[in-house]
Amino acid sequence: MKLTAKTKQILLLIVLFIIAVKFWNTIFIYPIKLFVVMLHEMSHGIMALVLGGRIVEIQISPNIGGACVYTIPNSKAAQVLVSSAGYIGSMVWGALILVASFKVKKNKYITLIIGFFTLMLSIFVSKTGEIFGIVFCLGFTLFMIFSYKYLADWFHDYMVKFLGLTSCLYVILDITNDLILQTGLGSDADQIGALLGIPSILIGFLCIVISVYILFVSLRFCFGVKRRVYKHKKKMKAIG
Repeated sequence: MKLTAKTKQILLLIVLFIIAVKFWNTIFIYPIKLFVVMLHEMSHGIMALVLGGRIVEIQISPNIGGACVYTIPNSKAAQVLVSSAGYIGSMVWGALILVASFKVKKNKYITLIIGFFTLMLSIFVSKTGEIFGIVFCLGFTLFMIFSYKYLADWFHDYMVKFLGLTSCLYVILDITNDLILQTGLGSDADQIGALLGIPSILIGFLCIVISVYILFVSLRFCFGVKRRVYKHKKKMKAIG
């Protein structure tokens, strides 16, 4: 039985998922988790910029944590929008990488774009003066540029798909851990809950639902699922 191209891509994604789960708490996945932290903090910063503020600095720590220092207008709406941008924004970035890995003919260009993205991010990370974050950002950037220049197309195809899929999975697990299992520790959900007067655990569940929906939609785009069109014909009665 000959497998279709679509079936092969689905099987590939399943294999990549199994690899991610198998090596989840190893050094192999560790850089991807830090990459998601970068996406998370940059999403806070981008929302601050959209609202007329600015990014002061971004911190990336070795315990898979981070912080974004920014300025925004002094309003509750602005604070809620910036606080909610972290998890949802990083999920959107991960989904975009995943979808692009299926739609772009040469994934090496996605690798290059990600490299330039982390290079730009390193500017804000360098302002903290913390060695770990600076070294990681520059090291990640150099790896991406080196991969673009010297590694084969098949490597980029697998790597970008794996990066997008693992990023999405980590965001969902991170939301579950930070916003539901460990509420009250100063997470984004705690900040939003305090601003709106809503229990932070409800904010966490809402973020989970939105993130899972984003992943579902992105997978539909990846595999080109088409909506079935139904045509209804109305029977006409003969006159006379």
